[in-house]
Amino acid sequence: MSNSTVSFVATGDSFITRISPGHLSLEQLVPFIQKHDVRLTNLETTIRMEEGFPAAQSGGTWASATPEVLQHLQSYGFNILSIANNHMLDYSYGGLAATEKYISALNLLYCGAGSTLHTASKPKYLETPQGRIAVIGVTSTFHESAIAGESRVDCSGRPGINPLRYNTVHQISSTHMQQLKELTAVTSINAEINIAMQHGHLLDQLPDSFFMFGEYDFVEVDDPSQEGTFTSCNPIDTQRIYQSIHEAKRQADYVILSVHSHEMKDENENEPADFLKEFCRGCIDEGAHAMICHGPHHIRGIEIYQERPIFYGLGNFIFQNETVESAPADFYNHLNLNHTHNIADLLDKKSKNGTSSFGANLKFWQSFVPSWTMDNGKLIDLAIHPISLGHELPRYRRGCPTFSNQTSIIEQLNTLSSSYDVHFEVQSDGTGKLIY
Repeated sequence: MSNSTVSFVATGDSFITRISPGHLSLEQLVPFIQKHDVRLTNLETTIRMEEGFPAAQSGGTWASATPEVLQHLQSYGFNILSIANNHMLDYSYGGLAATEKYISALNLLYCGAGSTLHTASKPKYLETPQGRIAVIGVTSTFHESAIAGESRVDCSGRPGINPLRYNTVHQISSTHMQQLKELTAVTSINAEINIAMQHGHLLDQLPDSFFMFGEYDFVEVDDPSQEGTFTSCNPIDTQRIYQSIHEAKRQADYVILSVHSHEMKDENENEPADFLKEFCRGCIDEGAHAMICHGPHHIRGIEIYQERPIFYGLGNFIFQNETVESAPADFYNHLNLNHTHNIADLLDKKSKNGTSSFGANLKFWQSFVPSWTMDNGKLIDLAIHPISLGHELPRYRRGCPTFSNQTSIIEQLNTLSSSYDVHFEVQSDGTGKLIY
Protein backbone atom coordinates (compact mmCIF):
# COMPACT_ATOMS: atom_id res chain seq x y z
CA MET A 1 0.00 0.00 0.00
CA SER A 2 1.16 3.51 -0.78
CA ASN A 3 2.00 5.72 2.19
CA SER A 4 0.50 8.74 0.45
CA THR A 5 -2.55 10.29 2.00
CA VAL A 6 -5.74 10.10 -0.03
CA SER A 7 -8.71 12.44 0.37
CA PHE A 8 -12.29 11.28 -0.14
CA VAL A 9 -15.66 12.93 -0.56
CA ALA A 10 -18.90 10.99 -0.96
CA THR A 11 -22.58 11.79 -1.19
CA GLY A 12 -25.80 9.89 -0.81
CA ASP A 13 -28.43 9.61 -3.49
CA SER A 14 -28.29 11.69 -6.66
CA PHE A 15 -31.87 11.25 -7.85
CA ILE A 16 -31.39 13.71 -10.69
CA THR A 17 -34.04 14.39 -13.35
CA ARG A 18 -33.33 17.94 -14.54
CA ILE A 19 -30.58 20.50 -15.11
CA SER A 20 -30.32 23.65 -13.01
CA PRO A 21 -27.76 25.79 -14.89
CA GLY A 22 -26.05 28.54 -12.94
CA HIS A 23 -27.53 27.31 -9.69
CA LEU A 24 -25.86 28.32 -6.43
CA SER A 25 -25.39 24.60 -5.82
CA LEU A 26 -22.65 24.44 -8.45
CA GLU A 27 -20.94 27.63 -7.28
CA GLN A 28 -20.64 26.31 -3.74
CA LEU A 29 -20.04 22.62 -4.20
CA VAL A 30 -17.84 22.32 -7.29
CA PRO A 31 -14.67 23.80 -5.70
CA PHE A 32 -15.26 21.76 -2.55
CA ILE A 33 -15.82 18.43 -4.31
CA GLN A 34 -13.05 18.82 -6.87
CA LYS A 35 -10.29 19.30 -4.31
CA HIS A 36 -10.61 15.65 -3.23
CA ASP A 37 -8.91 12.68 -4.87
CA VAL A 38 -11.91 10.32 -4.75
CA ARG A 39 -15.34 11.83 -5.51
CA LEU A 40 -18.26 9.40 -5.39
CA THR A 41 -22.03 9.68 -5.68
CA ASN A 42 -24.89 7.21 -6.12
CA LEU A 43 -26.74 7.72 -9.42
CA GLU A 44 -30.32 6.74 -8.62
CA THR A 45 -31.87 7.50 -11.99
CA THR A 46 -32.05 5.47 -15.17
CA ILE A 47 -30.50 7.44 -18.03
CA ARG A 48 -32.27 6.94 -21.34
CA MET A 49 -33.92 8.53 -24.35
CA GLU A 50 -36.43 6.02 -25.69
CA GLU A 51 -34.48 2.89 -24.76
CA GLY A 52 -36.06 0.24 -22.62
CA PHE A 53 -39.63 -0.09 -21.43
CA PRO A 54 -41.20 0.31 -17.98
CA ALA A 55 -40.63 -2.72 -15.79
CA ALA A 56 -43.62 -4.29 -14.07
CA GLN A 57 -42.00 -3.32 -10.76
CA SER A 58 -40.22 -0.06 -10.01
CA GLY A 59 -38.10 1.26 -7.18
CA GLY A 60 -41.06 3.40 -6.08
CA THR A 61 -41.09 5.98 -8.84
CA TRP A 62 -40.12 4.96 -12.36
CA ALA A 63 -36.96 7.09 -12.35
CA SER A 64 -35.74 8.31 -15.73
CA ALA A 65 -33.81 11.26 -17.11
CA THR A 66 -32.14 12.22 -20.37
CA PRO A 67 -28.35 11.93 -20.84
CA GLU A 68 -27.80 15.68 -20.38
CA VAL A 69 -28.19 15.30 -16.62
CA LEU A 70 -25.04 13.20 -16.54
CA GLN A 71 -23.01 16.12 -17.80
CA HIS A 72 -24.58 18.26 -15.09
CA LEU A 73 -23.71 15.66 -12.48
CA GLN A 74 -20.19 15.40 -13.88
CA SER A 75 -19.80 19.18 -13.62
CA TYR A 76 -19.92 18.83 -9.83
CA GLY A 77 -16.63 17.00 -10.12
CA PHE A 78 -17.59 13.38 -9.37
CA ASN A 79 -15.15 10.89 -10.87
CA ILE A 80 -16.98 7.65 -10.08
CA LEU A 81 -20.65 6.66 -9.81
CA SER A 82 -22.35 3.74 -8.15
CA ILE A 83 -25.42 2.49 -10.02
CA ALA A 84 -26.33 -0.35 -7.65
CA ASN A 85 -29.77 0.66 -6.41
CA ASN A 86 -33.48 -0.07 -6.65
CA HIS A 87 -34.08 2.22 -9.65
CA MET A 88 -31.54 0.85 -12.13
CA LEU A 89 -34.03 -1.63 -13.62
CA ASP A 90 -37.04 0.74 -13.61
CA TYR A 91 -36.92 0.59 -17.43
CA SER A 92 -35.84 -3.03 -17.63
CA TYR A 93 -32.66 -4.31 -19.23
CA GLY A 94 -32.81 -1.76 -22.03
CA GLY A 95 -32.84 1.07 -19.51
CA LEU A 96 -29.81 -0.35 -17.71
CA ALA A 97 -27.91 -0.82 -20.98
CA ALA A 98 -28.72 2.76 -21.98
CA THR A 99 -27.52 4.06 -18.61
CA GLU A 100 -24.22 2.24 -19.01
CA LYS A 101 -23.85 3.52 -22.57
CA TYR A 102 -24.38 7.17 -21.70
CA ILE A 103 -22.12 7.04 -18.62
CA SER A 104 -19.35 5.41 -20.66
CA ALA A 105 -19.71 8.06 -23.37
CA LEU A 106 -18.54 10.62 -20.81
CA ASN A 107 -15.60 8.42 -19.77
CA LEU A 108 -17.02 8.21 -16.25
CA LEU A 109 -16.30 5.20 -14.09
CA TYR A 110 -19.26 3.34 -12.62
CA CYS A 111 -19.81 0.20 -10.58
CA GLY A 112 -22.53 -2.00 -9.10
CA ALA A 113 -24.48 -3.15 -12.17
CA GLY A 114 -23.71 -4.69 -15.52
CA SER A 115 -24.42 -7.23 -18.23
CA THR A 116 -23.75 -10.22 -15.95
CA LEU A 117 -23.23 -10.92 -12.27
CA HIS A 118 -19.47 -10.92 -12.87
CA THR A 119 -19.44 -7.44 -14.40
CA ALA A 120 -21.87 -6.11 -11.79
CA SER A 121 -19.75 -7.45 -8.94
CA LYS A 122 -16.24 -6.63 -10.05
CA PRO A 123 -14.25 -3.73 -8.59
CA LYS A 124 -13.71 -0.63 -10.70
CA TYR A 125 -10.38 1.13 -10.39
CA LEU A 126 -9.95 4.88 -10.12
CA GLU A 127 -6.47 6.19 -10.93
CA THR A 128 -5.53 9.26 -8.87
CA PRO A 129 -2.19 11.06 -8.38
CA GLN A 130 -2.23 9.84 -4.77
CA GLY A 131 -2.96 6.19 -5.46
CA ARG A 132 -5.22 3.61 -7.06
CA ILE A 133 -8.69 3.25 -5.56
CA ALA A 134 -11.01 0.26 -5.99
CA VAL A 135 -14.76 0.88 -5.72
CA ILE A 136 -17.42 -1.84 -5.42
CA GLY A 137 -21.15 -1.11 -5.71
CA VAL A 138 -23.77 -3.19 -3.87
CA THR A 139 -27.48 -2.92 -3.10
CA SER A 140 -29.73 -4.78 -0.67
CA THR A 141 -32.92 -3.06 -1.90
CA PHE A 142 -34.30 -4.41 -5.17
CA HIS A 143 -36.99 -6.52 -6.80
CA GLU A 144 -35.70 -10.05 -7.38
CA SER A 145 -35.97 -9.58 -11.15
CA ALA A 146 -33.19 -6.95 -10.96
CA ILE A 147 -30.51 -9.39 -9.76
CA ALA A 148 -27.73 -9.94 -12.27
CA GLY A 149 -27.24 -13.53 -13.37
CA GLU A 150 -24.05 -15.56 -13.49
CA SER A 151 -22.74 -16.85 -16.82
CA ARG A 152 -22.04 -20.51 -17.51
CA VAL A 153 -20.27 -22.19 -20.40
CA ASP A 154 -23.65 -23.42 -21.65
CA CYS A 155 -25.85 -20.42 -20.76
CA SER A 156 -25.38 -16.67 -20.80
CA GLY A 157 -25.73 -14.47 -17.76
CA ARG A 158 -28.35 -11.80 -17.11
CA PRO A 159 -27.99 -8.01 -16.77
CA GLY A 160 -28.73 -6.49 -13.38
CA ILE A 161 -27.42 -5.21 -10.09
CA ASN A 162 -24.85 -6.60 -7.64
CA PRO A 163 -27.14 -7.94 -4.89
CA LEU A 164 -26.75 -8.23 -1.15
CA ARG A 165 -29.62 -10.45 -0.07
CA TYR A 166 -30.42 -11.09 3.57
CA ASN A 167 -32.30 -13.62 5.66
CA THR A 168 -35.08 -12.62 8.05
CA VAL A 169 -36.13 -14.68 11.06
CA HIS A 170 -38.94 -13.80 13.48
CA GLN A 171 -38.32 -15.12 16.98
CA ILE A 172 -41.48 -15.75 19.01
CA SER A 173 -42.46 -17.42 22.26
CA SER A 174 -44.14 -20.83 22.51
CA THR A 175 -47.48 -19.12 23.16
CA HIS A 176 -47.23 -17.06 19.97
CA MET A 177 -45.97 -20.08 18.02
CA GLN A 178 -49.04 -22.06 19.04
CA GLN A 179 -51.25 -19.19 17.86
CA LEU A 180 -49.40 -19.11 14.56
CA LYS A 181 -49.89 -22.83 14.01
CA GLU A 182 -53.57 -22.50 14.81
CA LEU A 183 -53.85 -19.90 12.06
CA THR A 184 -52.30 -22.25 9.51
CA ALA A 185 -54.78 -24.95 10.49
CA VAL A 186 -57.78 -22.80 9.55
CA THR A 187 -56.27 -21.14 6.45
CA SER A 188 -54.42 -22.30 3.33
CA ILE A 189 -51.44 -20.01 3.83
CA ASN A 190 -49.10 -23.03 4.05
CA ALA A 191 -50.84 -25.16 1.44
CA GLU A 192 -48.07 -24.85 -1.18
CA ILE A 193 -45.38 -25.41 1.45
CA ASN A 194 -47.09 -28.55 2.74
CA ILE A 195 -47.48 -29.99 -0.78
CA ALA A 196 -43.85 -29.16 -1.61
CA MET A 197 -42.72 -30.91 1.57
CA GLN A 198 -44.77 -33.99 0.67
CA HIS A 199 -43.15 -34.13 -2.78
CA GLY A 200 -39.66 -33.59 -1.41
CA HIS A 201 -39.21 -30.16 -3.00
CA LEU A 202 -38.36 -28.59 0.35
CA LEU A 203 -36.21 -29.79 3.20
CA ASP A 204 -38.42 -31.95 5.38
CA GLN A 205 -36.02 -32.15 8.27
CA LEU A 206 -36.18 -28.77 9.96
CA PRO A 207 -35.43 -28.00 13.62
CA ASP A 208 -38.44 -28.45 15.89
CA SER A 209 -38.20 -24.77 16.83
CA PHE A 210 -38.46 -23.65 13.17
CA PHE A 211 -41.78 -22.96 11.46
CA MET A 212 -42.63 -21.53 8.04
CA PHE A 213 -45.69 -19.28 7.84
CA GLY A 214 -46.22 -18.52 4.17
CA GLU A 215 -43.03 -16.80 3.01
CA TYR A 216 -41.97 -15.90 6.55
CA ASP A 217 -39.67 -17.87 8.85
CA PHE A 218 -40.37 -18.17 12.57
CA VAL A 219 -38.28 -19.67 15.35
CA GLU A 220 -39.57 -20.54 18.80
CA VAL A 221 -37.50 -19.19 21.71
CA ASP A 222 -37.77 -20.07 25.39
CA ASP A 223 -37.27 -16.55 26.69
CA PRO A 224 -40.07 -14.11 25.69
CA SER A 225 -37.57 -11.24 26.05
CA GLN A 226 -35.79 -12.62 22.97
CA GLU A 227 -38.82 -12.15 20.74
CA GLY A 228 -38.28 -9.93 17.74
CA THR A 229 -37.24 -9.80 14.09
CA PHE A 230 -33.61 -10.33 13.14
CA THR A 231 -31.82 -10.15 9.81
CA SER A 232 -28.52 -11.66 8.69
CA CYS A 233 -26.51 -11.54 5.47
CA ASN A 234 -26.99 -14.09 2.74
CA PRO A 235 -23.70 -16.05 2.83
CA ILE A 236 -23.62 -16.60 -0.95
CA ASP A 237 -23.69 -12.88 -1.63
CA THR A 238 -21.31 -11.91 1.15
CA GLN A 239 -18.72 -14.46 0.01
CA ARG A 240 -18.93 -13.15 -3.56
CA ILE A 241 -18.49 -9.58 -2.37
CA TYR A 242 -15.67 -10.57 -0.02
CA GLN A 243 -13.91 -12.18 -2.99
CA SER A 244 -14.16 -8.86 -4.84
CA ILE A 245 -12.61 -7.12 -1.83
CA HIS A 246 -9.80 -9.69 -1.66
CA GLU A 247 -9.04 -9.12 -5.34
CA ALA A 248 -9.24 -5.35 -5.05
CA LYS A 249 -6.97 -4.97 -2.03
CA ARG A 250 -4.20 -6.71 -4.01
CA GLN A 251 -4.75 -4.40 -6.97
CA ALA A 252 -5.29 -1.02 -5.31
CA ASP A 253 -4.16 1.17 -2.43
CA TYR A 254 -7.69 1.58 -1.05
CA VAL A 255 -10.96 -0.32 -1.35
CA ILE A 256 -14.29 1.40 -0.73
CA LEU A 257 -17.85 0.08 -1.03
CA SER A 258 -20.98 1.96 -1.99
CA VAL A 259 -24.01 0.23 -0.43
CA HIS A 260 -27.62 1.14 -1.23
CA SER A 261 -29.87 -0.11 1.57
CA HIS A 262 -33.34 1.08 2.59
CA GLU A 263 -33.81 -1.57 5.25
CA MET A 264 -34.18 -0.55 8.90
CA LYS A 265 -34.25 -2.17 12.32
CA ASP A 266 -37.89 -2.91 13.22
CA GLU A 267 -39.84 0.37 12.81
CA ASN A 268 -36.89 2.63 13.58
CA GLU A 269 -36.07 4.43 10.32
CA ASN A 270 -32.93 5.91 11.87
CA GLU A 271 -31.39 2.54 12.72
CA PRO A 272 -29.83 0.33 10.01
CA ALA A 273 -30.93 -3.28 9.82
CA ASP A 274 -28.92 -5.95 11.65
CA PHE A 275 -27.56 -7.43 8.44
CA LEU A 276 -26.21 -4.08 7.23
CA LYS A 277 -24.12 -3.60 10.36
CA GLU A 278 -22.91 -7.18 10.05
CA PHE A 279 -22.04 -6.66 6.40
CA CYS A 280 -20.24 -3.33 6.83
CA ARG A 281 -18.08 -4.56 9.68
CA GLY A 282 -17.42 -7.83 7.85
CA CYS A 283 -16.26 -5.99 4.73
CA ILE A 284 -13.80 -3.93 6.76
CA ASP A 285 -12.56 -7.09 8.45
CA GLU A 286 -11.95 -8.48 4.96
CA GLY A 287 -9.96 -5.41 3.85
CA ALA A 288 -12.32 -2.56 2.87
CA HIS A 289 -11.28 0.94 3.97
CA ALA A 290 -14.67 2.70 3.97
CA MET A 291 -18.36 1.75 3.76
CA ILE A 292 -20.59 4.38 2.17
CA CYS A 293 -24.29 3.61 2.67
CA HIS A 294 -27.34 5.44 1.34
CA GLY A 295 -30.90 4.59 0.37
CA PRO A 296 -33.50 5.63 2.96
CA HIS A 297 -33.25 9.28 1.75
CA HIS A 298 -32.47 10.57 5.24
CA ILE A 299 -29.35 10.52 7.37
CA ARG A 300 -28.20 7.80 9.76
CA GLY A 301 -25.26 7.49 12.14
CA ILE A 302 -21.54 7.07 11.56
CA GLU A 303 -19.33 4.38 13.08
CA ILE A 304 -15.53 4.29 13.16
CA TYR A 305 -14.62 0.60 13.02
CA GLN A 306 -11.01 -0.59 12.99
CA GLU A 307 -10.02 3.06 12.35
CA ARG A 308 -12.12 3.09 9.18
CA PRO A 309 -15.42 4.90 8.60
CA ILE A 310 -18.85 3.38 8.13
CA PHE A 311 -21.48 5.85 6.96
CA TYR A 312 -24.81 4.13 7.59
CA GLY A 313 -26.87 6.72 5.72
CA LEU A 314 -25.76 9.82 3.80
CA GLY A 315 -29.29 10.92 2.88
CA ASN A 316 -29.94 12.82 -0.33
CA PHE A 317 -27.54 14.90 -2.37
CA ILE A 318 -29.80 15.67 -5.34
CA PHE A 319 -33.46 14.73 -4.93
CA GLN A 320 -35.65 15.52 -7.94
CA ASN A 321 -38.17 12.69 -7.87
CA GLU A 322 -40.94 15.30 -8.21
CA THR A 323 -39.81 16.39 -11.68
CA VAL A 324 -39.89 13.11 -13.57
CA GLU A 325 -41.43 13.92 -16.96
CA SER A 326 -43.40 10.73 -17.50
CA ALA A 327 -44.57 7.56 -15.79
CA PRO A 328 -46.09 4.29 -17.03
CA ALA A 329 -49.77 3.50 -16.94
CA ASP A 330 -49.14 1.15 -14.00
CA PHE A 331 -48.30 4.12 -11.78
CA TYR A 332 -51.44 6.02 -12.82
CA ASN A 333 -53.63 2.97 -12.36
CA HIS A 334 -52.21 2.40 -8.89
CA LEU A 335 -53.43 5.87 -7.93
CA ASN A 336 -56.83 5.39 -9.64
CA LEU A 337 -55.91 7.80 -12.43
CA ASN A 338 -56.33 7.19 -16.15
CA HIS A 339 -55.11 8.32 -19.59
CA THR A 340 -56.78 11.72 -19.24
CA HIS A 341 -54.47 12.66 -16.37
CA ASN A 342 -50.95 14.05 -16.67
CA ILE A 343 -47.75 13.87 -14.63
CA ALA A 344 -48.69 16.87 -12.48
CA ASP A 345 -51.98 15.14 -11.62
CA LEU A 346 -50.07 12.02 -10.65
CA LEU A 347 -47.62 13.92 -8.44
CA ASP A 348 -50.47 15.79 -6.75
CA LYS A 349 -52.29 12.54 -6.05
CA LYS A 350 -49.16 10.73 -4.87
CA SER A 351 -48.27 13.48 -2.37
CA LYS A 352 -51.87 14.34 -1.44
CA ASN A 353 -51.17 17.85 -2.75
CA GLY A 354 -47.90 18.11 -0.87
CA THR A 355 -49.23 17.02 2.53
CA SER A 356 -47.65 13.54 2.59
CA SER A 357 -44.76 11.55 1.18
CA PHE A 358 -41.28 13.05 0.77
CA GLY A 359 -42.34 16.64 0.16
CA ALA A 360 -44.08 16.94 3.51
CA ASN A 361 -41.09 15.98 5.66
CA LEU A 362 -38.04 18.21 6.19
CA LYS A 363 -35.73 15.30 7.03
CA PHE A 364 -35.58 14.25 3.39
CA TRP A 365 -34.29 17.69 2.38
CA GLN A 366 -31.50 18.15 4.92
CA SER A 367 -28.36 16.08 4.77
CA PHE A 368 -24.58 16.23 4.88
CA VAL A 369 -21.53 15.51 2.76
CA PRO A 370 -18.57 13.87 4.53
CA SER A 371 -14.98 14.48 3.53
CA TRP A 372 -12.16 12.48 5.05
CA THR A 373 -8.49 11.67 4.67
CA MET A 374 -6.78 8.33 5.11
CA ASP A 375 -3.10 7.50 5.41
CA ASN A 376 -1.64 4.02 5.29
CA GLY A 377 -5.16 2.58 5.44
CA LYS A 378 -6.27 4.46 8.55
CA LEU A 379 -8.59 7.41 9.03
CA ILE A 380 -6.72 10.57 10.07
CA ASP A 381 -9.51 13.17 9.84
CA LEU A 382 -13.21 13.44 9.02
CA ALA A 383 -15.38 16.52 8.50
CA ILE A 384 -19.13 16.88 8.07
CA HIS A 385 -20.59 19.52 5.73
CA PRO A 386 -24.35 20.09 6.22
CA ILE A 387 -26.44 20.69 3.10
CA SER A 388 -29.99 21.77 2.38
CA LEU A 389 -32.04 20.76 -0.66
CA GLY A 390 -34.56 23.61 -0.48
CA HIS A 391 -37.54 22.04 1.24
CA GLU A 392 -39.29 25.42 1.30
CA LEU A 393 -39.25 25.75 -2.51
CA PRO A 394 -41.93 24.55 -4.97
CA ARG A 395 -41.49 20.93 -5.92
CA TYR A 396 -40.26 21.82 -9.42
CA ARG A 397 -37.38 23.90 -7.96
CA ARG A 398 -36.26 22.03 -4.86
CA GLY A 399 -33.83 19.15 -4.80
CA CYS A 400 -30.45 20.84 -5.49
CA PRO A 401 -27.90 20.94 -2.63
CA THR A 402 -26.41 24.05 -1.08
CA PHE A 403 -24.28 24.32 2.01
CA SER A 404 -26.32 24.91 5.14
CA ASN A 405 -25.47 26.71 8.37
CA GLN A 406 -28.01 24.62 10.26
CA THR A 407 -25.97 23.14 13.09
CA SER A 408 -29.05 21.09 13.97
CA ILE A 409 -27.97 18.67 11.22
CA ILE A 410 -24.71 18.01 13.07
CA GLU A 411 -26.56 17.74 16.37
CA GLN A 412 -28.90 15.19 14.84
CA LEU A 413 -25.95 13.25 13.44
CA ASN A 414 -24.33 13.24 16.90
CA THR A 415 -27.49 11.72 18.36
CA LEU A 416 -27.60 9.06 15.64
CA SER A 417 -23.89 8.28 16.11
CA SER A 418 -23.85 8.24 19.91
CA SER A 419 -24.28 4.45 20.13
CA TYR A 420 -21.01 4.13 18.16
CA ASP A 421 -19.18 6.57 20.48
CA VAL A 422 -18.71 9.01 17.61
CA HIS A 423 -19.08 12.75 18.13
CA PHE A 424 -18.66 15.81 15.91
CA GLU A 425 -17.71 19.23 17.24
CA VAL A 426 -19.30 22.21 15.49
CA GLN A 427 -16.67 24.48 13.94
CA SER A 428 -16.84 28.24 13.37
CA ASP A 429 -17.58 27.69 9.66
CA GLY A 430 -20.63 25.51 10.46
CA THR A 431 -18.97 22.20 9.64
CA GLY A 432 -18.49 19.32 12.06
CA LYS A 433 -15.11 17.85 13.00
CA LEU A 434 -14.75 14.28 14.24
CA ILE A 435 -13.71 14.05 17.89
CA TYR A 436 -12.58 10.59 18.99
